[in-house]
Amino acid sequence: MAMAVGGDSDSPMSDINTTPLVDVMLVLLIIFLIAVPVVIQTVEVKLPDVRFDPTTTKPENVSLSIRAVNGECEVYWGVTRVNADELLERAVVKLKAEIDRQGGVNNPDLELPEVHIRGDVATPYRCIGGAIYTMQRAGFARVGFISQPAPGGATTRL
Repeated sequence: MAMAVGGDSDSPMSDINTTPLVDVMLVLLIIFLIAVPVVIQTVEVKLPDVRFDPTTTKPENVSLSIRAVNGECEVYWGVTRVNADELLERAVVKLKAEIDRQGGVNNPDLELPEVHIRGDVATPYRCIGGAIYTMQRAGFARVGFISQPAPGGATTRL
């Protein structure tokens, strides 16, 4: 603390007490030294270096197109419009037929078909999520999305 000693008591003091300012700055410095390592900690993850991976279409794969018209979800199996019950029924029949064609579930080389979903950009998630849930409920383990690559975008691995 600073203290004025001697001199004329009627004249105003022109010195500024900087001790509280230094105290506050030291406290802030200590807080930042403690808080910064907590914020910087992350889990190291190696992300794939792929811009666009072309889809290999197999005849056994299921292609679904989903869009919303006037707030109603429309799901198309190929080009045929289906409701939720028909989607589940078709999916179960398709999966069972494919497993039987490949020799049953005991076949070690069994390759289950995939579901490829083409969802319109303006389609709400509930429509696409409902189709994903239905296909997974039918037994399809691999569900993917078909997207449009950017014009002039790379189609090879980096």
